[in-house]
Amino acid sequence: MKSRIMYIERKDDGLDGPARIGRVTFSRSFKANYFEVATRTGYWISGCKKRGGDRLYPGLIEIDPDVLEEYWVEIRKLPDRKDQKLIRCKGKYGGA
Repeated sequence: MKSRIMYIERKDDGLDGPARIGRVTFSRSFKANYFEVATRTGYWISGCKKRGGDRLYPGLIEIDPDVLEEYWVEIRKLPDRKDQKLIRCKGKYGGA
């Protein structure tokens, strides 16, 4: 199966939950709401934005260690930040 670095946000706490960038394995769709079968916990999973800003609301995004360099170098094109493990995101609806 193919894998891809994606933005993953847990949705069981309402509109904004803990978020991370990590590698996922998928078969068909990239952007949707998903549920963990065992716990029925909801997740939003989508492709990482090249300019950042993946969250809808302000918060932190943790980057999994195994995708850290690839995320910053290949997706964001910011190789100088390849050791940065945490992003503070203003969010789409973060206000002015």
